[in-house]
Amino acid sequence: MRQALVAAAAFALAISPAIAQDKPAAAAKPAASKKAAKPSAAPVEEKDAATLEFEKFRAKMIEEGNPAELFEAQGEEMWKTKRGPNNVSLAESCDLGLGVGVVKGAYVQMPRYFADAGKVMDAERRIVWCMVEKQGFKEADLHAKPFASGTYTPEQTSLVTYVAANSKDMKFAVPMKDPHVKDVYEVGKEVVKHRAGPYDFSCNTCHGADGKRIRMQQLPNISTQKGAAMAVLGWPGYRMTGNVMLTHQWRMGDCFRQQRFPEPKYASDTVTALLTYMTANANGVTYTGPGIKR
Repeated sequence: MRQALVAAAAFALAISPAIAQDKPAAAAKPAASKKAAKPSAAPVEEKDAATLEFEKFRAKMIEEGNPAELFEAQGEEMWKTKRGPNNVSLAESCDLGLGVGVVKGAYVQMPRYFADAGKVMDAERRIVWCMVEKQGFKEADLHAKPFASGTYTPEQTSLVTYVAANSKDMKFAVPMKDPHVKDVYEVGKEVVKHRAGPYDFSCNTCHGADGKRIRMQQLPNISTQKGAAMAVLGWPGYRMTGNVMLTHQWRMGDCFRQQRFPEPKYASDTVTALLTYMTANANGVTYTGPGIKR
């Protein structure tokens, strides 16, 4: 009987930490058996009804035709067409890490280090770099309005969508053996911990533990492979609430906005560090291609 009561008290303390702080429990006598109890399996997080319904709707939409395919087609044309002041195509001048013009499998292996730029770059940042350095576009023009709004879609968004689509059904493989990438990953790991702003938030306030949510939105734990995969899959994505195509760079900026932080500079080292941290944590997960977002 005593062992049963001790077990019940331990269970109550485990599920009610506030009560445990108010009323400390008396020390329990050690159990007769010296064998350590086997740890119970971690509970499987169940998706709520709203999430399940949206996933069913999204699957149906993709079956009938993913709106992202329109932007993918536009991006392919831009990639192969001679453009800009230098009148060259990205297909004949831009190296995404696997050779000039090679897009197959490039997206899932970024962010990665590029010696010609001397930086670790994510896909969008690299494409913008190529547009400036190879095609002759002005960086200030590309940075002035980098994200979709209304009927406007930046060229780099369509280009990223095209490049990303060419890694569909491939596994994320950020090259973590590269010391440059490893260093940027560690920076990203520190960035997600940094608390600041009027609410003293950090990325980890929402995305540093399992089981968190805001209203109807489940929040993935980006320190785990499963959670990081939830955070990176489906980007770039067609957002139904605005009928616009958006990139992962946009998602990072919007997270900063929600934390009431100053908006990060477009295609900045900070955003690349965050994307490196999240995407590398998702290494080994199969990328499903550009997706549909709420």
